[in-house]
Amino acid sequence: MIKHIVFWRLKDSAHGHDKASNARLIKAKIEALRGQIPGLLHIELGINVVVTDSSSDITLYSEFASLEALQGYQVHPLHQAIVPFVAEAQTERRVVDFEV
Repeated sequence: MIKHIVFWRLKDSAHGHDKASNARLIKAKIEALRGQIPGLLHIELGINVVVTDSSSDITLYSEFASLEALQGYQVHPLHQAIVPFVAEAQTERRVVDFEV
């Protein structure tokens, strides 16, 4: 199994929305992928509740059946449809993928 974890810092505003609204929109868009992509076993997005200088605004936690399933997710049209929205809203992105 592969765990795919992503942390984002968001702009104060993007897409005509404030940071909190964009965080909720991104959460809804990402969690709508649940059950839609082969090999995607689990997906959730958390919105940070304790703001510090070192914290991110949102985090994605997901699990995949295999590295091939993660690679398929990356190029899947449903995932690709979300990428531009998130990219425009972010100031920073960090990712870790590891096998368990």
